[in-house]
Amino acid sequence: MARYYLLLGSNLGNRKQNLDNVLYKIKEKLGNILEKSSVYVTEAWGLEDQPDFLNMALIVESQKNPEQFLQITKVIEKECGRVPTKKWSPREMDIDILYIDNQIIQSENFTVPHPGIYHRNFVLIPMIEIAGEFIDPVKNITMDEIYDECTDTKEVFLYDEE
Repeated sequence: MARYYLLLGSNLGNRKQNLDNVLYKIKEKLGNILEKSSVYVTEAWGLEDQPDFLNMALIVESQKNPEQFLQITKVIEKECGRVPTKKWSPREMDIDILYIDNQIIQSENFTVPHPGIYHRNFVLIPMIEIAGEFIDPVKNITMDEIYDECTDTKEVFLYDEE
């Protein structure tokens, strides 16, 4: 069993419903959700002229190996309406694998830890909520300490459903 740390994001359609749908699919196809953060509203990063995202972080315990897990996340993204577009485009669903336990993976298909973690408040703030003391295997410091070093100035707000 491995613990997968994920970031979910949606900025098209009914963003909250998209997150709810993907949580169901993750439980069904990947494993048990051990922790989930609150939902946060975040400005788009990279390609900024698009709707704000709803983001949340999860810890999923799974028997899948990293390649299987990645392939299933891609299937789930498609099932939730994602279509291939250019990098940082608006999307119904984005599932990023941030960490897999304390593994370091550099492959043709993906890199773990996710290289964007260190520069993005929209990743760090939800991760701190569920795993602030998690030690990054590359930097050998906690999520809290990575956040203290982060220079991202974009705001991250708790989502208010009303």
